Amino acid sequence: MKLSNSYFYTIRENAKDEDSISGNLLVRAGMIKKSSSGIYMMMPMGKRVLKKIEDIVREEMDATGAQELLMPVLIPEEVYEKSGRREAFGKNMFAMKDRYQKRYVMGPTHEELFTIAATMKGSSYKDFPYNLYQIQTKFRDETRPRYGLIRVREFIMQDAYSFDTTEEGLHQSYMTTFNAYKRMMDRMGLTYKIVKADTGAMGGSLSEEFQAITPIGEDIIVSCKSCDFCSNLEITEVVDHACDSDEEEKSIEIVETPNAKTIEEVAAFFNKSVNDFVKTLIYKVDGKTYAFLLKGTRELNETKVLKLLNANEIELADFDEVERVTHAKVGFAGPVGIDCPIIMDREVSHMKNFIAGANKTDHHMINVNLKDFTVEQVADIAQVHEGDVCPVCGKELSFEKGIEVANTFKLGTKYAKIFGLEYQDENNKLHPATMGCYGFGLGRAMAAVVEQHHDDAGIVWPTSIAPYTVAIVIVSMKDEEQVRIANELYEELKSLGIDVVLDDRKERPGVKFKDMELIGIPYRITVGRGIKEGNVEFRERTASENEEVSIHDIKEKIVKLLK
Repeated sequence: MKLSNSYFYTIRENAKDEDSISGNLLVRAGMIKKSSSGIYMMMPMGKRVLKKIEDIVREEMDATGAQELLMPVLIPEEVYEKSGRREAFGKNMFAMKDRYQKRYVMGPTHEELFTIAATMKGSSYKDFPYNLYQIQTKFRDETRPRYGLIRVREFIMQDAYSFDTTEEGLHQSYMTTFNAYKRMMDRMGLTYKIVKADTGAMGGSLSEEFQAITPIGEDIIVSCKSCDFCSNLEITEVVDHACDSDEEEKSIEIVETPNAKTIEEVAAFFNKSVNDFVKTLIYKVDGKTYAFLLKGTRELNETKVLKLLNANEIELADFDEVERVTHAKVGFAGPVGIDCPIIMDREVSHMKNFIAGANKTDHHMINVNLKDFTVEQVADIAQVHEGDVCPVCGKELSFEKGIEVANTFKLGTKYAKIFGLEYQDENNKLHPATMGCYGFGLGRAMAAVVEQHHDDAGIVWPTSIAPYTVAIVIVSMKDEEQVRIANELYEELKSLGIDVVLDDRKERPGVKFKDMELIGIPYRITVGRGIKEGNVEFRERTASENEEVSIHDIKEKIVKLLK
């Protein structure tokens, strides 16, 4: 591409409405432009990057034997109602009606339609296994879009679905795509970890996430310093290593605690540790009110609660509901006499003579014990803390942040049973097929690469996905020899199949250099005054200095580097 007659621009100042490094740099580099909250235009330079990511994804999927198809964006809402996921997605789905008042949604994911498509193939066990995939736009009405392409309402995703007859076959198909995803991440130059995760609205028995490690990541990755344990914070077990206390149980006392509302204030009032306090949190889970009991230093893990109760939605109860079940102002909830079911974290089950709210304004209880109230369930509902012990080896856990770029699931027979995807075995008996599901976010991969590969000057693309591999910069458009040599070199590199951009704009050299650095071109050739001696300047994007190279050797050098 020659920039003099192309659509090309960059922005010098930082983008005011971007809250991530990748969002800011991609906007400044003229690769994306926000059209509304969580929705972006993909500009020509950015589209080239996206296309190269797409090519890698397609090459690796095709190499596994998967077949590509394309599903519609508009899907009858009844399809998700039949699978039971309409309620699970809730307000995250974009919904509408056509002129005949038929209800549609814009597909957030396509498990249902792929399963329906699979029913069109023969029903014999001999027709399995196979894998279908698409690269398609998805839509999710995010409450708070942020971080550029990382959390958006419209995004491009590759999703694949494997179909097998046995769990063993599913595992083989799963590992085939799992390994293809590893190759994709490696080819894009991403540093990542693979972690166990919650299956969420997808369902199934296993979910693993490919997390690109970066400080801007929305997910917290929990890993062990001594073994290979790695998990998403949402599902990490809090190891219950406490022993039952042999302390003698005392009688409850209700104590007035004026001006002591927070856990720290109450603990200080009684001259006790925060760990001697049991907090009582009131939540609504699928519309039903529950009280959750946790040690004073712990937080509730909402994902664990949803899984425990097989629920879709969880939110803090409002003030009126808290006062209804506690008969007190907010801040004094406790387990004794509360008017709602209680679910207790298992760490609390070892405690004796603890402090809790008295369900009476400005009062707390001391010497509370398990015999003083009734619990509906005891379970691990607490959020793990950095420094807690590893559930595998017992050593210390550490935290880091990541961007979920890809996700793999073992769905099992859930969707096959709902939509009648069955096969006949050797004895002509019918069984539901077993499915796997695999998703790779192309836009997220693009953002994650920028988060990991940038410097003060701009983006540093790996050669595999850079919009152009080589930039040729003409120092003076008034110098006929520079223009001629640069154009000849441009045509020669193009003939070798190298992605090359020629900066032949009538701009100052400094502007051209800064632009090529900002948009992240891996290799730059400068055709300037040195051409009179038969030399050009060569510079790798991350190098600190230019290198003088003979015009006769520059092609060979580029080819060698690209090999």
